[in-house]
Amino acid sequence: MTTHEVLNQVPPLAGHDAADDPALLDALDREGAGWAAAELHELGRLGGGEQAIEQGRLANEHPPVLRTHDRHGHRVDEVEFHPAWHELMRTAVTHGLHAAPWADDRPGAHVARAAKFYAWRPDAGHGCPISMTYAAVPALRHAPELAARYEPLLTATSYDFGLRAPLAKRGLLAGMSMTEKQGGSDVRANTTTARPDPDGTYRLLGHKWFTSAPMCDVFLTLAQAPGGLTCFLVPRVLPDGTRNPMRLMRLKDKLGNRSNASAEVEYEHAVAWRVGDEGRGVRTIIDMVNLTRLDCVIGAAAGMRQGVITAAHHAAHRQAFGRYLVEAPLMRNVLADLAVESEAATVLMMRLAGATDRSARGDAGETAFKRLALAVGKYWVCKRWPAHAAEALECLGGNGYVEESGMPRLFRESPLNSIWEGSGNVAALDVLRALTREPEVMAAFQAEVTAAAGADARLDAAVRRVRADLSDPDDVELRARRVVERLALVLQGSLLVRHGHPAVADAFCASRLGGDHGQAYGTLPRGVDFAAIVSRAVPQVG
Repeated sequence: MTTHEVLNQVPPLAGHDAADDPALLDALDREGAGWAAAELHELGRLGGGEQAIEQGRLANEHPPVLRTHDRHGHRVDEVEFHPAWHELMRTAVTHGLHAAPWADDRPGAHVARAAKFYAWRPDAGHGCPISMTYAAVPALRHAPELAARYEPLLTATSYDFGLRAPLAKRGLLAGMSMTEKQGGSDVRANTTTARPDPDGTYRLLGHKWFTSAPMCDVFLTLAQAPGGLTCFLVPRVLPDGTRNPMRLMRLKDKLGNRSNASAEVEYEHAVAWRVGDEGRGVRTIIDMVNLTRLDCVIGAAAGMRQGVITAAHHAAHRQAFGRYLVEAPLMRNVLADLAVESEAATVLMMRLAGATDRSARGDAGETAFKRLALAVGKYWVCKRWPAHAAEALECLGGNGYVEESGMPRLFRESPLNSIWEGSGNVAALDVLRALTREPEVMAAFQAEVTAAAGADARLDAAVRRVRADLSDPDDVELRARRVVERLALVLQGSLLVRHGHPAVADAFCASRLGGDHGQAYGTLPRGVDFAAIVSRAVPQVG
């Protein structure tokens, strides 16, 4: 007689194509990047493969370690990573997730990159330096001479880790260093100073509270120059091979994102090159911030997709009370609700990527749309992820609460994107600022939403409610989150009604716009085509 026979356990979710996502693939064609489908599937198979999943686990279980000094007492300021981290980074860089669109003239290059960034998610932590390198390029272009030297290396598809003079390397990664302990999101309160030198460089003196990915080669940072808050490029190693006095004081002990290093840094008269004019630091670095905000939306949408396919895979293989969980009406409701949220996030993410691509090519209308829609999407999609991750975890029962399932790591990751690059209040206030100062952005947004006019009465009614919200000037800051939420919902509804699967669009309008929805996931109304929605979320393994 055996005492340990394994029965009714779900097979591993490995060996699937992470790009096999109907909402993603439809949007890839729609937004002008169908040409990238083959490479997207190649990366998706890698991302859903056993090797990459194991690399993600190892990178998180062996987080980075700071070495401030060598054994002789010399200051080194090195961050050590597990080999799995480097393999994840190498895959991302060689597939151009870090900055390839800036060297690719094809329409849809930014869309292709967004789709690949979405599909390659065995570990979210390594996405931070990938995202910042992507976002650094347009900000660096405010200094054409610097861009001419550094951009070819930032866009190169060679992962060349190590402390060496940047221009002597085969490829570079860029980080960001803005936040200070006294200011947080209020970067104009920064106290780090920048003293100009006769050779045209500056010397930075101050302390940064959060420096993202301190092992990168160069950083965009903000400091107070004589002319005001200014953006600077700071290399870790100077052109002569000596180390710039950029001291790593400690690594942050974070809730999630454990495989990635975030550091406190002190500049001890570090050498820096000015990017843009003195006093225009925020306007310069906002180009970087906007693109990292896009990646926050992509990351949250990808996290939702990972959560729902994990839950659906479990429910399709786990039996309870004489049937598979996926056959139980209440579980179908939960899975369908999670899938609707996921697809709404994905279709919005890809629309924002399309706007980014066309904006980069000079489309003024898309630039105006992106200005508002990106802030709206950053607020809403990132805000929805933590509850989505918690519900997906619960679908696995006790197994979901165990680290081996991968769901606790997903759950710990979920609050990050809402905090990074402006927390919920910052994003909501940014929406209000755009609405009050830039009338063309609301016109572009309304044109997008009303493209679905007449297609669904629930959507039409929601659009009318949004207009009423915006016409009421009283206590607008107090109501900012409510206003932004409704803007996000009508935008997602319009996109789904025009481009989504009919069952998903109907369920979204019935629950998110029609008001027939409870406070928890799994409260979709009767009449929803649960089977059609859930079938889109069950991954094909093997």
